[in-house]
Amino acid sequence: MFKNILLPVDGSERALKAVETGIELAAQLGAKVFAVHVMPPLSTVSFMSELLQHSACHSDVAKAHAQQYLDEVVQRANAVNVPCETEYVFDLRPYAAIVAAAAKHHCDLIVMRSRGSEGLERVLLGSVPHKVMSCCNTPVLVCS
Repeated sequence: MFKNILLPVDGSERALKAVETGIELAAQLGAKVFAVHVMPPLSTVSFMSELLQHSACHSDVAKAHAQQYLDEVVQRANAVNVPCETEYVFDLRPYAAIVAAAAKHHCDLIVMRSRGSEGLERVLLGSVPHKVMSCCNTPVLVCS
């Protein structure tokens, strides 16, 4: 059935619940998981040297957080002997990066959390899972 499961992570408790679901499913199916964390890039257009220095610091902090989130997925996967690979990417559109990661790593299922937005925010911004499902031919399991 499913052999390569993509697990987008953002460090939230909801994302970790979806990670647990994806890892449990992978363990039952003999599949492997691939975790991805998407970080929005800090604006690259800057004219002040102080802002440029802040950008480098921001990037380092963002990468460190990303690695912590991904390490947590690896630990959980290792605990049940599920093969796991990880990567973090910079992209302004998390849904596009998730779709690209699914294609790049030949994933046949994406397990992700619901965004949790409600009301006007959801109407104006849309949800990442909805955008992923709209742009991708890969099945998406959305966990609340």
